Amino acid sequence: MSDSVLRLEHIVKRYGDFTAVRDLSLDVPRGSIYGFLGPNGAGKSTTIRIALSIYAPTSGSIEVLGRPSALDVRERIGYLPEEKGLYRKMKAGDVIAYFGQLKGMTRRDAKHKAVEMLERYGLGANVDSKCEALSKGMQQKVQVLASVVHSPEFVILDEPFSGLDPVNQEVLEQVIADLNKAGSTIVFSTHVMDHAERLCDRIVLIAKGKKLFDGTIPEAKRTVRRRVLLETSSNPELLERLPGVRSVEKTDNANRFEVTLADGARPEEILGACFRSGIELSAFDKNEPSLRDVFLKLVRRADAEEVVA
Repeated sequence: MSDSVLRLEHIVKRYGDFTAVRDLSLDVPRGSIYGFLGPNGAGKSTTIRIALSIYAPTSGSIEVLGRPSALDVRERIGYLPEEKGLYRKMKAGDVIAYFGQLKGMTRRDAKHKAVEMLERYGLGANVDSKCEALSKGMQQKVQVLASVVHSPEFVILDEPFSGLDPVNQEVLEQVIADLNKAGSTIVFSTHVMDHAERLCDRIVLIAKGKKLFDGTIPEAKRTVRRRVLLETSSNPELLERLPGVRSVEKTDNANRFEVTLADGARPEEILGACFRSGIELSAFDKNEPSLRDVFLKLVRRADAEEVVA
């Protein structure tokens, strides 16, 4: 069995003179939760639709669950599109069961699984509620459950958190974690970094159709220089002279400074150097880089390079 559920090689998608996806290659490991990140208009949805054989690429090759087309393995895939929508007059339980039957489940199994899932994720009282009577967040949860009721081997969720309140976002994170624990490989697209940071094993970041990064969360964070926040009444020029310090920037607080570390330097080394140099500290915060920091750095760099080019 292949270690990859999705492999894209040198994918290009053009619409006339506009290039939506530019020479994109990626490999989604089996059993992973893989975040597909980028700003609005980055090409995330286009790439997902190419992977699902909804769109054909202008050039490049695709392999999904060992096949050259997702259509060959459609019953092993669960897909939540970016454009959300339900059969408004149908009951929530019936909608989920219907989609299960479309994916090969028996009517009895699909009905049983629909009720079970609605109860597990807080909608047990709404099994017989028409979709039009549900809140927007409830409707979106129903659609997510409908896309995975058949326990797919490979799940693709396009902007699944969009429009959800924090409570329902947490429920959806639990759905994703449960699917992965049961053996599904998950790909989800988002431009909200918090979800990816909590859930993902690996991420790919794209902007304007071009891949900027592909790897693990720790690898992504290592692309950003580490910083420490410290508070001192000592002369800030002393900070600039410390080994391992790249730059020092004053914050809004009179005695608080943001110190950017040189490559390879560690916060603990800066702390020790402060003590040895007689710098008095009233606060010291390691301030680990976030995925948002990575996102902003790489997207801004790509924008700057495009302007120069």
